[in-house]
Amino acid sequence: MSPFEHGEVFVLDDGGEVDLDLGNYERFLDIKLTRDNNITTGKIYQAVIDRERRGDYLGKTVQVVPHITDAIQEWIERVALNPVDGTEEPADVCVIELGGTIGDIESMPFIEALGQFSYRVGHGNFCLVHVSLVPVLNVVGEQKTKPTQHSVRGLRGLGLMPDILACRSTQPLEENVKLKLSQFCQVPISNIVNLHDVTNIWHIPLLLRDQKAHEAILNVLGLWCVGRVPQEPKLAEWTERASKFDKLKTPVRIAMVGKYTGISDSYLSVLKALLHASVALDRKLVVDWVPSCDLEDSTAKETPDAYEKAWVLLKGAHGILVPGGFGDRGVQGKILAAKYARENKVPYLGICLGMQIAVIEYARSVMKLHGANSTEFDPAAKTPCVIFMPEGSTTHMGATMRLGSRRTFFQVNNCKSAKLYSNASYVDERHRHRYEVNPDMVPEFEKAGLSFVGRDESGRRMEIIELPNHRFFVGTQFHPEFNSRPGKPSPLFLGLIAAASGQLDHLLQRTGGAVRCITGTGTGKPKLFKKKPFNGLVTTYYANGSSIHI
Repeated sequence: MSPFEHGEVFVLDDGGEVDLDLGNYERFLDIKLTRDNNITTGKIYQAVIDRERRGDYLGKTVQVVPHITDAIQEWIERVALNPVDGTEEPADVCVIELGGTIGDIESMPFIEALGQFSYRVGHGNFCLVHVSLVPVLNVVGEQKTKPTQHSVRGLRGLGLMPDILACRSTQPLEENVKLKLSQFCQVPISNIVNLHDVTNIWHIPLLLRDQKAHEAILNVLGLWCVGRVPQEPKLAEWTERASKFDKLKTPVRIAMVGKYTGISDSYLSVLKALLHASVALDRKLVVDWVPSCDLEDSTAKETPDAYEKAWVLLKGAHGILVPGGFGDRGVQGKILAAKYARENKVPYLGICLGMQIAVIEYARSVMKLHGANSTEFDPAAKTPCVIFMPEGSTTHMGATMRLGSRRTFFQVNNCKSAKLYSNASYVDERHRHRYEVNPDMVPEFEKAGLSFVGRDESGRRMEIIELPNHRFFVGTQFHPEFNSRPGKPSPLFLGLIAAASGQLDHLLQRTGGAVRCITGTGTGKPKLFKKKPFNGLVTTYYANGSSIHI
C-alpha cells in the first residue's frame, strides 16, 4: 500500500498489514485485532474462488449474489466470535465499518451483503449508523442538509435504512437543521448525533456521551437491562486527558525526518505515539516536518531555500525522529540527520530504517568505513552493514517481510531502553522489515562503541541499538508506535520526549527500579507481581507494596 494513497500501513500482532483505521480502533479501545478483522474485496473473492476450485459449489455458476454476499456474511459472523480484549469471551457487540461512499461500485457487494444480513438477523440485532457530512456554504453561512438527504435516499434504495445519523460538521448543528434531517431522513431526532470539530480527538467520546449516543444504540439493539437504571459511561480518564491536552503550554519540538512528509497520515501511529508520550509528560507537542531530501547537498544547489529551511527546522528541534520507510530516495538526508543528532547530543529515535541508517552513519563517520551501506540501496556495497534477510523473498513484495509481534531480549541490564521498559528481560513489539543489520559486523560495531542492547531469541538479529555516552540515541528494528495507547504510551517514545524536554533522568529513576514487567502480548509474565487497571494505566506492584505507573 502506497503511503501517499493509503496513509500508513498498520501492522497487527499476527503480522496482518491493514488500513490505518484498524489502528485507530486498537488505540481507542485498547484491544488486539487480527488480520481477519480486516475484510477486503480481494480476500472475499479469493475465498470464493478457492471454494469453487475445490468443488464446494458443485459446478454451479458462481455469482456475486449469493456466493460473494454469503461469503461476506459468513466472514463477519465468524470473526465476531473471536475475543479481542484479552478474555476468552466473545464480544457482546461487533462493530462493522463499511468504508467508502454510498454509490461506489467497489462497496456494492458489501452493501448488498449487509442488507441481507440485517433482514436475516432481524430487528434488535442490527444497528446502522450512517456517517454523513453537513457542509456550510461560505457565501450564506447555512448548514446544508441536502448531501445527507441524498446519501440516505441512496442507502434506502440499496435496502438499508439508517437507525442513527452521525453528522460531521465544523460547528454544532442548529436545532432546525436536526429537525429537517429527522423529517426528510425519517430518523428520530434523538438518534441524530452531531460530530462537530473539537480541540482534540479525545473529546469525541465525551461528545457522544453528552448527546446520549450510547442510549440510542442500546435502544436500537434492545440491550437495556429490565428493571435496571442505565449507568453512565466511565469516561473519567478520557475527560481528564482531553482537558489536560487543552491546557498544555510548554512546547517540545520534534523534527520528523522522512520521505512522505507531504501527508501526515503516512506516519499516523508515530504521531499518535508522540502525542501520547508528550501529554503524559505535560508537554505540548510540536512536530516539524523535515523532508529528508531537503537536507541533502543536491538540494542546496537546486533549491537552496528548501535546503536552508530544512536545516533550520532540524537544528531548532529538541529531538529528532527518523521513522521507517523503503527505497533509497532521501536516505542520504536521513543519514545526515542521524549524524547531526549523534555529534550534537540531540535526542534521537530511529525506527526500522531509522535504526539502519544510524548504523550506516556510524560505520562511515566513526569507523571510517566509507563504503558502508545497505544492500537495499547498493546491492554491491563494499561494506554491507545492512543486508537482506535470509528468509525474505526476492521476487514478491507483498507480505514477504518479517511481520508482526516478535520478542526482543535485552542484552544490557542498565541501558536506557531496558530501564524505560522497567528493566524487563524481554519485550514483544511489532515488526515490518525485510532488511536487517549484518550480524557478522556486530563485533566491529561494538568494539567501536555502538551497543546492540536488544536482540532476538537467536542472538543474531539486532533489535535495539544505543550510544551509551549519548543523552538519548536509540534505534529499533521494530515499530514501537503500533503498541502505544493514550493511557499507556510507548516507553521508547516516552524516552524521546523526556530526553527532549529535560525529564529523562527523572523518568529513568521512576521506571528503572527492580521491576520485571513485560509489555506486549507475550506469555510467561512473572508471578511475583500483580497487574491491575487503575485509571486506565497499568499499575505494577512490587513485592514490598510500593507501586509504579507505566
